[in-house]
Amino acid sequence: MTTAEHTTHENHAHAHGDDCGHLAFPHGDHTDYAHDGHIHRMHDGHADECADGGHTVHRNHDHEHGDDCGHLAVRHDDHTDYVHDGHRHAAHEGHWDDH
Repeated sequence: MTTAEHTTHENHAHAHGDDCGHLAFPHGDHTDYAHDGHIHRMHDGHADECADGGHTVHRNHDHEHGDDCGHLAVRHDDHTDYVHDGHRHAAHEGHWDDH
């Protein structure tokens, strides 16, 4: 189900939480879980695909993410996000997007 606020990950019987076995990391005002290339968040008893927020450029971000950059790397669909100060960065056309 898609709404303006979230997309439900259909047929997802697993409940993410403490000790669920998936990588958990802070994202804004909630916790995300990396699961099979998806980023999930729990919402009203079901798992949502955590929205990327589109292509919002993170301005004045001189740091280059990559191997050994010091930030948590999370596989997400066809790319890698880097968790940085409570949000995720993804490489996009020569800059970093905020997710």
